[in-house]
Amino acid sequence: MHANGTFEVKITPQPVDGESPAVGRMSIDKQFHGDLEASSRGQMLAAMTSVKGSAGYVAIEQVTGSLHGRTGTFVLQHSGTMTRGAPQLIVSVVPDSGTAELAGLAGTMAIVITDGKHSYDFEYTLAGAG
Repeated sequence: MHANGTFEVKITPQPVDGESPAVGRMSIDKQFHGDLEASSRGQMLAAMTSVKGSAGYVAIEQVTGSLHGRTGTFVLQHSGTMTRGAPQLIVSVVPDSGTAELAGLAGTMAIVITDGKHSYDFEYTLAGAG
């Protein structure tokens, strides 16, 4: 199955105790629109390097809302790198994290940023949905 739409995201820097100044921690607050009508909250860790355009991040966010009319929650796991400006990102549903009508959800989400606007393209399967 396939879902797409737009989202807004607010990233808020959080204090990091005793860590390298190259490592940052942020809270994530998102609002999804379209086939996924939901909000999410999460945490991100990011690392910058001394090479322009090279960095990495990991994040976990819990999504609460409805996907094509089915309600519940699920968790997304992010793993992203930027190698001298070339991005690579994997955002996937944490196995068995779906609840209620989203139990059995699996899939991956592509994030697209064009002219500062965020959108998603979510390829997924849902056990028992047909």
